[in-house]
Amino acid sequence: MSIRVAVVDDQALVRGGFAMILRVQDDIEVVAEAGTGVEAIEVARRHRPDVILMDIRMPDMDGLEATSRILAAADWNVRVLILTTFDPDEYVFKALRAGASGFVLKDIPTDQLASAVRTVADGGALLAPSITRRLIGQFTERRTVNAAAAGRLDRLTDREREVMAAIARGASNSEIAKELFIGAATVKSHVSGILTKLGLRDRTQVVIFAYESGLIEAGDRDIGS
Repeated sequence: MSIRVAVVDDQALVRGGFAMILRVQDDIEVVAEAGTGVEAIEVARRHRPDVILMDIRMPDMDGLEATSRILAAADWNVRVLILTTFDPDEYVFKALRAGASGFVLKDIPTDQLASAVRTVADGGALLAPSITRRLIGQFTERRTVNAAAAGRLDRLTDREREVMAAIARGASNSEIAKELFIGAATVKSHVSGILTKLGLRDRTQVVIFAYESGLIEAGDRDIGS
């Protein structure tokens, strides 16, 4: 079954280029294009894509507001992959809070774009180490714990908390399996349990929740290089 994708960017050449790259993939179908945030909302409602490639800076309504509105209204499983021109973008934290599942740079190699779409469609997250560090920096500056989020941690088992902490530190499922001496299938099951119990969409939201709830603190461990 094909991954249905909508491409949103106010620059026609950029938008068309991304669409062209994706259309040659056997497992990806570009169902719509849009040039503004307002158009993105209408396109999402009409075509119900699995993944939306979303530019941030657009006329009428920016990609952050469009992302927030689309995800708030969606009654289907849709992921948003933010398009940005530089790394890290000043809007990274706001985009993640709006519900974005990750980021790709507009100069991403063509062979990596389809992989990025597949990763997000499969429930994964795309956070480069520099973006993860920026996210952690936001929590370092705030130095506050969200009491409501902290209370929700009681829904998790001790093992699920360990898995969540590992995810927040940037570990993949295979790395978590080795660290905790459990099977990869068991890790996947724990991740699913975390998402369900906490009402989270994907691993990106798991990272945010882990810091907001105080499960781990910025500086616990360096991420990336």
